[in-house]
Amino acid sequence: WGLLLVVAALRLRGTSAARCPLPCICDNLRTHVLCLNGNLTTIPSTIPQLTKKLDLQGNSFTVIPVGAFLATPYLTHLDLQHCKVERLEEGAFRGLGRLVYLNLASNGIALLYQESLDGLSSLQQLTLEGNRIEEIQPGAFGHLGSLTVLDLRANALVYLPDMVFQGLQVLRWLRLSHNALHVLGSEAFAALPALRRLSLDHNELQALPGEALARLDGATRLDLGHNPITYVAEEALAMASLKHLFLDHAALQDVAPDAFARSPQLRTLDLRENQLRGLPPLAGAGGLARVSLAGNPLLCSCLLRPFYKWLVRARVQAEGSCTAPPALRGRPLDSLRPPEMRCGHSRLHPSPAVPLEQPRMDGSRQCPQGCTCSPDFRHGSCENRDLREIPQGFPGDTRLLDLRRNAFGTVPPGAFPGLKELVSLHLQSCGIGVLHPGALRGLKSLVYLYLTDNRLSTLAAAAFEGAPQLAYLDLDRNAFTRLPAGTFQLLPNLISLHLQNNAIEELAEGDLARAGGLRWLYLTGNTIRRIAPTALAPAKMLEKLHLEGNRLVEVPTSALRGLHALSELKLSRNPIKCVRDGAFLPVASSLQHLYLDNMGLEQISPRAFAGLGPKIRSLYLESNKMSNIPDMSNFTGLEILNLRDVPFHCDCQLLPLRRWIDKLNLRVGATCRSPAEAQGLKVKLSMTFQTCPGWGRGEAGGASPDKTKPASKASKKKRWGKSPARGFKKSRA
Repeated sequence: WGLLLVVAALRLRGTSAARCPLPCICDNLRTHVLCLNGNLTTIPSTIPQLTKKLDLQGNSFTVIPVGAFLATPYLTHLDLQHCKVERLEEGAFRGLGRLVYLNLASNGIALLYQESLDGLSSLQQLTLEGNRIEEIQPGAFGHLGSLTVLDLRANALVYLPDMVFQGLQVLRWLRLSHNALHVLGSEAFAALPALRRLSLDHNELQALPGEALARLDGATRLDLGHNPITYVAEEALAMASLKHLFLDHAALQDVAPDAFARSPQLRTLDLRENQLRGLPPLAGAGGLARVSLAGNPLLCSCLLRPFYKWLVRARVQAEGSCTAPPALRGRPLDSLRPPEMRCGHSRLHPSPAVPLEQPRMDGSRQCPQGCTCSPDFRHGSCENRDLREIPQGFPGDTRLLDLRRNAFGTVPPGAFPGLKELVSLHLQSCGIGVLHPGALRGLKSLVYLYLTDNRLSTLAAAAFEGAPQLAYLDLDRNAFTRLPAGTFQLLPNLISLHLQNNAIEELAEGDLARAGGLRWLYLTGNTIRRIAPTALAPAKMLEKLHLEGNRLVEVPTSALRGLHALSELKLSRNPIKCVRDGAFLPVASSLQHLYLDNMGLEQISPRAFAGLGPKIRSLYLESNKMSNIPDMSNFTGLEILNLRDVPFHCDCQLLPLRRWIDKLNLRVGATCRSPAEAQGLKVKLSMTFQTCPGWGRGEAGGASPDKTKPASKASKKKRWGKSPARGFKKSRA
């Protein structure tokens, strides 16, 4: 009688609670539904009403319409990653008052409307990583009063207006890394009383946004690494609870003595990989326990003694080593003694970061008409003033000069007189067609040059005369049809070269001559069909090579010879149909990240990955056409493997892959395209392998199908979306 009552109750709830919609998979209770990597273009209307966890990854929805989930009011977890979503209509999530987790990562969302997230009053974690969000309308997060983690990494945000996060009263971690932020409203973070961690690394901030950060009284960790910040001014950071500050891999040349005086709880300060030749004693940072200066060109002369004595007196641990004078090169800071830090008769040029007894003589504080000059930050700006000629007369100690969005047309010889301390020069979107020889003459401290969105089609080497320290050159979105050969002979310190979205057709021998220090080469979005075997040979220190979105028809194996430091290779979106044996052998000892996605790839030869092994950390193979892949059992260091949207034929030939996937603690997204009875199922859930010879040997747990061991406690604790095959069954309509 009890069983009859249960059956009757299910019938009373309607067929929506009793059925699992095609092509989805449901657990036995139909509270967890997976509809992965299919061809769904609308949200299924027959999802059981009592569903709590719904995973729709890898479909094609484009738009999430109003009330899309009204039929599933009990949802607590919703995953919409990789669904090609471009727009969230206002009210799309209404009715989901119980939802605590929403993942919208890796879609094409460009704008968050005011009511896009209405109805999510219980939401605790929202992931919007990897979209195209350029603008957030005020009030977009106003209904998310329970949110604790907001992930906006890898979008296209440039500006954060005041009160943009209003309503997030309990938010504890805000992730804004890998955007293009360079302006923050002074009240941008004013409505975040519970925030404890803020991630702003990998943006375009040119100065520490002190006014905006001062609103975060409770934040304990701040990540600002990988921003072009050149200077930290007096009392620039007023964060009462801050304990951990990361300013690594920036462009710092100077830090004021009392820069952190208004952050009394600061314990760790990370200043790795900057351009600091020294530091002054950091007054007011009484709680500081550790300062990391590794990777800075520290000058361990008498000018560093005040900082060294402060370290000893305040009992602060310092990491870093000397680069000069020659007698102390390589010596760790904590091994030095004051008598060793001598200046001698030569008195090397002091760093601006080291205070001298006599005041600096920088001249007057004049500023060209119509421009603004900040003496505190040593920045000058004439952005978007419709100027036809490059203005002159900026203060001699200017470090950053922003001349974007004007109409210069050309940069004449000697265009920047008297700016020998200039570090960063912004000339984006200025209609520049010619950079004349001697244009940068006198810019002996210049490190960053941005010439994006101009009309340049060629460059003379003499244009860079007088700028020997230039390390970062951005030439994206110009009119180059080939690499500007010979350009690098006057740039011995060039590290990063951006030439994305030009019209480059080939890389020829000699194009990179004398680019021996180049580490990062970005050539995405050109029309490259051929790379000469010796074209890349001069760049022996190359670490990143981005070639996605070109017209290569094969892996440029011969051109990779000699690149023994290459760790990241991107070949996505090239029409490469076959990867041949030994394709990556020249870089097998160093390669860590390999991108082969979205190529229409039809075949990977059995020994294509020969030589690759434990060093590989990420491998992207999604959205291709091959039905099998070679043995990768020695890829023991994998952290990311993407096999989504690959038409695997799940027969016995694929059994080694199935066994290998079972052993990985990764979410790989591999699904069967055939045979018909396995279509749409995850490879690791397909039952077609049970008829294969040797199926009972080597499976997860080591048991044959009829003697399966009970699941361990650890396996029961796998995160959502990684449940084992047990407990799931294919839909039966």
